[in-house]
Amino acid sequence: MQIDRRFFIGSALAAAAMMPARFSRAQDAKTIRIGVITDMSGVYRDVSGPTTVASAQQAVDEFMAQNPDIKVELVVADHQNKPDVGLAIIRQWFDEGGVDMIENVGNSAIALGARGIIEEKNKAALITTAGSSDLTGASCSANWVHWSWDSWCLAHSTATSLVRAGGTKWFFITADYAFGHAAEADAAKFVKAAGGEVLGAVRYPLGTTSDFSSFLVQAQSSGANVVAFCNSGNELVSCLKQAQEFGLEDSGMRMAAMVGYITDVVAMGLQTGKGLSLTETFYWDLNDRTRSFMNRIKPKLGAKVFPNMSQAGDYACVLHYLKAVKQLGVARAKASGREVVELMKRMPTDDDCFGQGSIRADGRKIHPAYLFEVKKPADSKGPGDVYKLVSTLSAEEAFRPVGEGGCPLIRA
Repeated sequence: MQIDRRFFIGSALAAAAMMPARFSRAQDAKTIRIGVITDMSGVYRDVSGPTTVASAQQAVDEFMAQNPDIKVELVVADHQNKPDVGLAIIRQWFDEGGVDMIENVGNSAIALGARGIIEEKNKAALITTAGSSDLTGASCSANWVHWSWDSWCLAHSTATSLVRAGGTKWFFITADYAFGHAAEADAAKFVKAAGGEVLGAVRYPLGTTSDFSSFLVQAQSSGANVVAFCNSGNELVSCLKQAQEFGLEDSGMRMAAMVGYITDVVAMGLQTGKGLSLTETFYWDLNDRTRSFMNRIKPKLGAKVFPNMSQAGDYACVLHYLKAVKQLGVARAKASGREVVELMKRMPTDDDCFGQGSIRADGRKIHPAYLFEVKKPADSKGPGDVYKLVSTLSAEEAFRPVGEGGCPLIRA
């Protein structure tokens, strides 16, 4: 997908988007500045990237239309999936760029590594694409909220349901980084708890290969009837295309994505993705409110682009943050990111992407999760009509119980 000028609505964003942090001008004391740090050029560009920027901007546009006295600016940077690059950007934004809150933070290693900087500077962070459940577990922070999904949520929904449906023998193909490890560990736990078994796993360095044939051969020869992919974006698409070429589905193996997005499904096509099981917490065609959001953001998107759950989270979390800023006052919000996050936790959430929800004391935003199966081409009515809803987990069931994560913010 090409970056289109329509992504960068408004002169402030157009001037700042993609600009290195060292060029950021001094921030006006009456302006809230949000730093969207995401993957604009790597393997997760389509699952975050330009549509993340568009979603965050949609929230800003809607908020400022209702609150013209509060000025909000976005700046955007590409972390390149490199923790050292991401952490350097975040520190420079806080030290020199006048950024009050960072958003998306689409890499678990970067998010976890940034905790010390965020807390030291007393800023806020709203995390959507980074998926490690440690973010609301042992590594939780009073300065951030984890929106959309996490590895526990997706693994719980997908693994438990598939084992109950007969997928009792699992093999994992895992990207070797923080999220991949967490997704595999969580899914393996739920497979075993439901009565299944893990027959094997293989790990590969993130972003180093497009040839997964040797891993798929190992999965095929293991005796497993489910191959689970703990990766995302272009790497998940490559895995599934090659799985089709090797005939894994024809041999009776089920394909499961531990994190899968509509953006992945559209990219691979229904012929490749058909039958894939995955969990998302948002689908544009789920109900009237999700369709309303899609209609509003569509002018900012490229052709046949449909926001996924992380990108919906970019919209929803920015909107909720700005509601808290309004209630707290710009000056106090700029002075303490922690105070904004505390208020966000006390305020009920409500938006067109996720409906009504709440934020727990550990920073986990909770809402329902949906197990989907990718449709066959003959069953689709048109672009974006890709999912068949299989089951729904309530907000209370969808995420790890608050007392089980080991978050120091939770008092026994």
